[in-house]
Amino acid sequence: MSPALLFSFVVAYFVILLIVAWYTGRNSNNESFFIGNRNSNWMLVAFGMIGTSLSGVTFVSVPGAVGKDAFTYFQITLGYLIGYLTIAYVLIPLYYRLQLTSIYNYLNNRFGVASYKTGASFFILSRTLGATARLFLVVRILQETILQNFGVPFAVTTLIILAMILLYTYEGGVKTIVYTDTLQTTCMLAGLIICVFYILHSMNLGFGESIAAMKEKGLTNIFVTDPNSKLFFVKQIIAGAFITITMTGLDQEMMQKNISVTTVKDSQKNVVVLGFIMLIVIGLFLFLGGLLYLYGASQGVTATGDKIFPELALHHMPPVISVIFIIALISALFPSADGAMTALTSSFCIDILGIQRRPDWSAEKQKKIRQRVHLMMAFTFLLFVMVFEWINNQSMIGVILKIAAYTYGPLLGLFTFGIFTKRVVNDKLVPLVCIVAPLLCLVVDNNQQRFFGEFQIGLELLVINGFFTFMGIFLISRKAESVA
Repeated sequence: MSPALLFSFVVAYFVILLIVAWYTGRNSNNESFFIGNRNSNWMLVAFGMIGTSLSGVTFVSVPGAVGKDAFTYFQITLGYLIGYLTIAYVLIPLYYRLQLTSIYNYLNNRFGVASYKTGASFFILSRTLGATARLFLVVRILQETILQNFGVPFAVTTLIILAMILLYTYEGGVKTIVYTDTLQTTCMLAGLIICVFYILHSMNLGFGESIAAMKEKGLTNIFVTDPNSKLFFVKQIIAGAFITITMTGLDQEMMQKNISVTTVKDSQKNVVVLGFIMLIVIGLFLFLGGLLYLYGASQGVTATGDKIFPELALHHMPPVISVIFIIALISALFPSADGAMTALTSSFCIDILGIQRRPDWSAEKQKKIRQRVHLMMAFTFLLFVMVFEWINNQSMIGVILKIAAYTYGPLLGLFTFGIFTKRVVNDKLVPLVCIVAPLLCLVVDNNQQRFFGEFQIGLELLVINGFFTFMGIFLISRKAESVA
């Protein structure tokens, strides 16, 4: 299929998004932008959050990783479910009880301003790096398949995508995203299912036969029982639980959608339902990955990793599948990128600038400041995507999870200490602790063989980071004085 025709489908899809954004963003204000006026439908939020949780990286990298790691990613997904249940019954009630707009206000209430600013800053760093890594992968595919044929540079492609996202999130924020994410998640899942059925049909395979064929090639192994391996099932399940707790439960982007739901019970239902749906959806992505490697072998394709799905969908399948792949891919991109940009804008305005603590600023002035910050975030995204283009790693799922281990660890330690202890913290020293903890993790990670021999640390580095932060805060704390 010609690049011009593919691009016309992308434009048509974007026009639909703009229409939805215009309709849902009418009469929006800052409260609509930040938390959707707390009247979002929990079922819409739960369904839309599938797209936000998965992103274009999951759409391309998880199936691509099957060739190397088989179905072992499902171990992490089992941990995800534990994490979602923890969020639903520990964190959600806390956020609603405190009536938070930014979840990092909890740190202000519990520890003080320095801790609050530190937590918000680590979120901004974490989400900026993670979101731009996800964005880079999809922009790279769109660049290679469509826009480079028109002589458009990579930077301009990135600018076009960011401009699209800005256009439909500029006014409505969360109020708009709840609806656009639902549309985008529908398109992404439809694309996933259609691709699975196409490959099964074209290879004349049933479900059982395809699993047997994958097993012959060693693609169906789920559990790794070697304790020394990075993929050891205990490590992966624990890491998956803490990845979800931090990247969802302690993340303003994910939680601003949850706390936009009217009641605590509905918000909890949203998170629990999401946890079980993710098991099914990730399982389907892994199954697709196995099918891609079977189909690729039959077509003589040698591409692996992040390259195999785009290569097969765009060059070895009918044109209609190519269109479905591109629409599904950008549907996977937008929920993670638009939500991140909105959440980062919210966090910077509320947590760093203190927009809600400035009664001397009129509503109109607050709105103008929020819009300027939104533009600043888009420019920041552009810069970081260009950095990832320079790095050019071939498996972005590994990059994103590695980033999370370093940047979300301090948030894990801060919230854990605050929730499970009553000790009083020296607030001014908290930023130092949160900087030292990841640096200690870097030392551990780079000297694994010297410290542990054959034992390998993988994604559980996040838990170690949280532990270092917890212990550091403990050292700068004292017992709370008892009230007589």
